[in-house]
Amino acid sequence: MFKRLLTLTGSLIAAMALGAVQAKPLPQEDLSVAEVLRDRALESSDAYSIVESLTVEVGPRRAGTEGDRRAVAWAQQKMKALGFDRVYTEQVEVPRWVRGHAHAEVIAPYPQPLVVTSLGFGVATPEDGLSAEIVEFADVEALLKAPPEQVKGKIAFINKRMEKARTGEGYGPAVQGRSRGMRAAATKGAAALLLRSVGTDSDRFAHTGMMAIDNIENPVPALALSAPDANLLEAMLKRGGPVVVRLDVDNERLADGPSFNVIGEITGRERPEEAMVIGAHLDSWDEGTGALDDGAGVAIVLETARLIAELPVRPRRTLRVILFGAEEIGLVGAKQYVDAHRHELDNIIAISESDFGAGKIWRFDTRLPENKFDIADQMMQLLAPLGIERGNNASSGGPDSSVFVARGVPAFGLYQDGTDYFDYHHTPNDTLDKVDPENLRQNVAAWVVISFLAAEMEGDLGRIPTKTD
Repeated sequence: MFKRLLTLTGSLIAAMALGAVQAKPLPQEDLSVAEVLRDRALESSDAYSIVESLTVEVGPRRAGTEGDRRAVAWAQQKMKALGFDRVYTEQVEVPRWVRGHAHAEVIAPYPQPLVVTSLGFGVATPEDGLSAEIVEFADVEALLKAPPEQVKGKIAFINKRMEKARTGEGYGPAVQGRSRGMRAAATKGAAALLLRSVGTDSDRFAHTGMMAIDNIENPVPALALSAPDANLLEAMLKRGGPVVVRLDVDNERLADGPSFNVIGEITGRERPEEAMVIGAHLDSWDEGTGALDDGAGVAIVLETARLIAELPVRPRRTLRVILFGAEEIGLVGAKQYVDAHRHELDNIIAISESDFGAGKIWRFDTRLPENKFDIADQMMQLLAPLGIERGNNASSGGPDSSVFVARGVPAFGLYQDGTDYFDYHHTPNDTLDKVDPENLRQNVAAWVVISFLAAEMEGDLGRIPTKTD
């Protein structure tokens, strides 16, 4: 099979040398090479060994921690071993925080413990803890509308359930409680916030995650409850009478410090200054080992680059892999990258990102000018045999990629089946055993198609409209 790849690539270069002009946006020679890359990924890709290495040799890697520093060193070594032409880092400044203990228990009327975890950058309780009555709200909007006297001195309990979906579309409505709930509780004078975990499981694991923390005068402790414990509080409240909970939390905010975007490049043979960018985020939360979020994505994009690096000749453009730092705490690495390279964004032909676990890819979305849809249609010819269907033209490419898209960079979106993703998201249960090697091969097969074709294509994908246009 690889001999066939050599032959096809040689034919491609020969055709270009003769000045061959193809009528279609993507020449058949390009599509043929991409097809061979796709099939090779299905047969022999070993992305699983990369995520296994990351989770075993590094483990949790919350931004600004020792685990984060180990991950940065790991990523540089791995890129060099995989055949990247250039490997480098760019420092970013990140907020830092130390997670301490978090305990919660019902002390009246039915004393029993609760399983909780601190939300990211949450503050501590007083040294002796705090006890207060629970007041329940259906969602953060209900809390925001509540009169202050209903909340003051109590523990606000946001009891919003997340709906399960292959697209993960239930996350957006549910995560509002996590991102905005502590601010709302503090504004109303609450003693603390308890949040039904933003997840779709029924396990007794609590889901952590980042909150909005800027410009809050009097932040209050904020904890996520496991789903069974949220059910427990709900049942107690239905029996009437006050439910009193005691919290004991110890966290600490530190001064800002360094983290890094880790960048590897397969240098383009003709237009090295232009790049197809693919990415994932290197950091993770500290509860599990970050296998799904986003170790799998790291493995997928690194393995994609490795396969392309093994071609007899480099693609026309550079393939740039960015492992973003500090995504979990607010897309920090992506924002600082775009700011630092704002005058070079026109040299990025497109961007895409793997950050939705390790399920099979089932949909291909884009964010392209309408006159470039035929290129996506040609890519679909090679993606369809993988069980992938055509989606919409509203893709952000992924969380970090959205920062680039906001500046007009076109995007491709390859979306995994996320039905079970939020069962594990941000919990101690985000571990390697949740990753299926066969699914990873299908992911890499799809990624290598779009990555090679975008890096190799003769034309470009233009720019997309932005809010400032």
